[in-house]
Amino acid sequence: MIGLLARIFIRDHKNTSEPRVRSAYGTLCSLTGVGLNIVLCAIKLVAGALSGSVAVTADALNNLSDAGSSLITFAGFRLAEKKPDKDHPFGHGRFEYISGFIVAVLILVMGFELGRASIGRILHPEEVDFSALSFVILGVSILVKLYMFAYNRRWGKKLDAPAMLATARDSLSDCVSTAVVLVCAVITKFTGAHIDGWAGCAVALFILWTGVGTARETLAPLLGSPPSKEFVDEIESVVMSHEGVIGMHDLIIHDYGPGRRMISLHAEVPASADFIGMHDAIDHIENELEERLGCAAVIHMDPVADDDEEIAAMRARMLREIRELDPSLTLHDFRAVRGPTHTNIIFDVVSPRECPIPDAELAARIVDRVEREWPACHAVVKIDKPFV
Repeated sequence: MIGLLARIFIRDHKNTSEPRVRSAYGTLCSLTGVGLNIVLCAIKLVAGALSGSVAVTADALNNLSDAGSSLITFAGFRLAEKKPDKDHPFGHGRFEYISGFIVAVLILVMGFELGRASIGRILHPEEVDFSALSFVILGVSILVKLYMFAYNRRWGKKLDAPAMLATARDSLSDCVSTAVVLVCAVITKFTGAHIDGWAGCAVALFILWTGVGTARETLAPLLGSPPSKEFVDEIESVVMSHEGVIGMHDLIIHDYGPGRRMISLHAEVPASADFIGMHDAIDHIENELEERLGCAAVIHMDPVADDDEEIAAMRARMLREIRELDPSLTLHDFRAVRGPTHTNIIFDVVSPRECPIPDAELAARIVDRVEREWPACHAVVKIDKPFV
């Protein structure tokens, strides 16, 4: 249905990388979610009133909160579409993450309220009478929610939209929740057991679990989560494909919302190369990164003494030495500054955050190895942490 509506209402609907088209898809999916959830809420309220079931009524209110969530997602897409201004030079893309977090908070509130009502029903049980209509309504609800899960997951992945992926997970948990209510209805119908309140508690737990997961996933990019390995590999592939680039390091990716990323990195180039020519090559790399990956790039050019065999041998030896300390360690910006009395060996070591050796101890051990290996040298070592 989303594909059909997109062909009708979205001009150039196949070009999903275009921000305008992406926003239109987000709007379409969100408003479809609002409509479907309002319909489900209405028919479940009828079923809950006919049966007297708190679990069914709670499930109806959950659908009403889902409709509100879809409206917030819609607002997030619209606000994220605003152009950069003097107060927000990187745009407003993070509104998508903020709207997703608000949705998570609403889910948690709904789960808490449902849990409280269900505990009340456990303490004070009432008769529940499920009719055939109630069973049909619950079955239809499961099918509709499965459809909502499918289209939100599909378009959330295609558009790289965290808020839509969160909605997809919410829809899937709703399927499970409604299935619990349906099982409760069957058991009550044939055994007369008063498990309505317990079923409501189970639904509340599912809702709370979904809310916590959604909150964590929408907060992560706001706090600064690392990029995917695939994206980092794409960047490295572009940079290293250009002639004259012999290495890269200090890659940092700034996320200002889906499709609004900025990257900075250091590209190692031969010190003997033509400076103007290499600067032109770096400009080409920045342009290619923007065209292929849709992100603005700033590249710092690091000259490397590629024609000094002694320095190259020292660098290789030093790399072996630090990897004896921990195989995950790497180094860059290795250079030697020769003086009348001694030579300064200067380089940076990248220590992953899972490295068990504290930075100060690691630096001291590396300095000791340098000065034991080359007594006439002093080591100047900086410990870096990766951002990817």
